[in-house]
Amino acid sequence: MSRTSDLDTPRLLPRPETAEGKPRRVGVEIEFSGLTEAQVARILVKQLGGSAHEDRRGHWTVSGGGMGDFEVYLDSQPLERLDHDGVGGQIRDLARAVVPVEIVSDPLEVSQISEFDRAIVALREAGAEGTGTGVLSAFGVHFNPEAVSLGYADVMPVVTAHALLEDYLKRAAGTDFTRRVMTWVAPYPRALVDRLAAESPPATMTELIDTYLALAPSRNHGLDMLCLFAQIDKARVAAAVDMELVSPRPTFHWRLPDCRIDEPGWTLAQEWNRWVLVETVAGDADLLQRLCAAWRDHRESITSIRMDWSFRVERLLQGAGLCDL
Repeated sequence: MSRTSDLDTPRLLPRPETAEGKPRRVGVEIEFSGLTEAQVARILVKQLGGSAHEDRRGHWTVSGGGMGDFEVYLDSQPLERLDHDGVGGQIRDLARAVVPVEIVSDPLEVSQISEFDRAIVALREAGAEGTGTGVLSAFGVHFNPEAVSLGYADVMPVVTAHALLEDYLKRAAGTDFTRRVMTWVAPYPRALVDRLAAESPPATMTELIDTYLALAPSRNHGLDMLCLFAQIDKARVAAAVDMELVSPRPTFHWRLPDCRIDEPGWTLAQEWNRWVLVETVAGDADLLQRLCAAWRDHRESITSIRMDWSFRVERLLQGAGLCDL
């Protein structure tokens, strides 16, 4: 049995409260295979407390354990419409190799990520499988940290910091090359990074939203801003993208390209701490400006590849004493 006392500690956000003075929370979504929805629900109850009930066939809710509700379901709308018995049930079972079971949490306190990691250990020991099981295993982990506010000054630096750190974060996390190039978590287009890092970047929230919608109008980015922008200006976003999968909410939506639940030692906390690095850089105006200037210089070189940029970012972070995050 793995020890859970040695799990990583989730770092606090540099700005842990909203503009209204309330603790910022974070929703967590994790996708994996190897277990059924019922098995996952039972493990969550055992590790986190509460009780589980099946709201409808294949869709479970775990509640009453002190961490809000957790939804557990097979992440496929077409499969949800199939019968759970007979041929429909057989198709669902065959699809489990590539269609993940998903756990979706209520917004958590940052410290509760450690408690969730106890359940991750138990799921691993029960046979949960992550991205490494195959190239078609498009499993991921999503964090939905609440924004400090919906104001430009609290949003623009975070988007810019992530755009500049993205290549470094993937390399530091050891993301497999195939996961870096898969389109379901595409990096920001260089044209967007150019605009964010320009000497005269978008100067208002409206300009920022318009820039994003013009250059990166997709949910398939590491930092998906469509939900937060829809919370700010739903009509503007709806005029540019299909809103079927866009739910307005006051959170960033950070999508990791893989889930390593089956790897010993992997934790949600270590992934979360990379987001804390993004917000730490966003809060350091001088460092952010140095990164912007370095990006502009990088883009002026004869060859400007992402790997070279990731090493340049690492050197700048080391100079600021931030590579331990």
